[in-house]
Amino acid sequence: MIRLLYIYIIAGCLIAITACKKDNGFTHSASSPMTIDQFTPTVGGNATSILITGSNFSTDTAAITVTINGQSLAIIGSSATQIMAVVPSKCGSGNLVVKIGKDSVVSTDVFNYVFTRTVSTLAGNGTAGFSNGKGADVMFNFGGENWYRSCGLTVDNDLNIYVADPGNHCIRKIDNAGNVTTFVGNPNASGHADGKGLAAQFSLPYDVTVDAQGNLYTVDPGNWDIRKITPDGTATTIAWGSQAPWSVALDPISGAVYYSSNSNPGNIYKINDDGSSTAVITGLNYPAGIDFDKDGNLFVSVNGDNTIEKFEKGTWAGSIIAGQTGSAGYINGAGTVARFSNPWGLAVDAQSNIYVAGNGTWDGSTSNADQSIRFISADSWVVSTYAGSGSAGYSDAIGEAAAFSAPGGVAVDKNGIVYVLDKNNNRVRKIVSQ
Repeated sequence: MIRLLYIYIIAGCLIAITACKKDNGFTHSASSPMTIDQFTPTVGGNATSILITGSNFSTDTAAITVTINGQSLAIIGSSATQIMAVVPSKCGSGNLVVKIGKDSVVSTDVFNYVFTRTVSTLAGNGTAGFSNGKGADVMFNFGGENWYRSCGLTVDNDLNIYVADPGNHCIRKIDNAGNVTTFVGNPNASGHADGKGLAAQFSLPYDVTVDAQGNLYTVDPGNWDIRKITPDGTATTIAWGSQAPWSVALDPISGAVYYSSNSNPGNIYKINDDGSSTAVITGLNYPAGIDFDKDGNLFVSVNGDNTIEKFEKGTWAGSIIAGQTGSAGYINGAGTVARFSNPWGLAVDAQSNIYVAGNGTWDGSTSNADQSIRFISADSWVVSTYAGSGSAGYSDAIGEAAAFSAPGGVAVDKNGIVYVLDKNNNRVRKIVSQ
């Protein structure tokens, strides 16, 4: 009823604005102040219509610009004292800025943008096994109660998704039409062999990352090796781990490959040009997912400490940005107020926001406190739930109504779409945020 009343009010305002425009019209005066007195609603999401009330606007909609965080709203009506504008997708929360000619004014209040994060199943039918195809015809083997703890998901610039499938000893490819194929490795043969396509062999491919040229890098703690895989599916061993390699990441500045070992103490290693490894960060308590931001800073989910840590470019000086050492839980909030429970896979987007897959228990425990994907805002380190909750299950839905069971891997593409390796459900899930 309230929503219907609001629609009627908006419709009435639009009529009034249109009528005003059809009458004498009003031209903004550059010699008089322009004000924003209020706007409504103050909370909403994509396509929300905002009514801005103030003074010295204009009936010429083409002359008006309204922005939030630099993103333009569509102007659908205006008068001397009111502007009706529509919120664009993903603009985020911020003050409204109205600009007419060289004059501009900023709202005192903030528009609070509410994201709608829709979870769907991209591939997999829930049964552990092996089959290629599309959607529910596909089977993965991510481990279930087995001890596999793959966090392996990555997306290239052409929006192809690569999935480390340890139970099938191979890397799968999901193209941008949703077709799943075997990219490299033999699902019927565990071992170590370089080669192309099915001729290559892996033991337990656990993580993957991709460079700007489309070359894939994977780590295999079953073989203790790090491989480079060219776009045609040819795998070549480029290094042997100083410890068993579990996660892999590329420094976007230097192009160097780094890997982590999920041990205690566990280290982060850089692979040198000669194939040797140098420990750049040491003594971590079961480090898991690793990724770099655009500036070359490294982020690590420290599974044994239930923390997310940042290591500065160049110095590798470390600090905890979220969670508290030794204190497991499922709590959102700023920095060390937040709590994680066995965090595992980690990904950083183009804006340096961080995504964390919440359940890195060895057996995919459904009683783990966190069964979600968490979101850490760049620089502020405020932690929120991106999708899922503290309850294990399987449900395609919006935000916290969606359910995962031991989400272990997470990746984000260039368009901001998030993908999840959902271990117990043997599915790859997709999250679209608007």
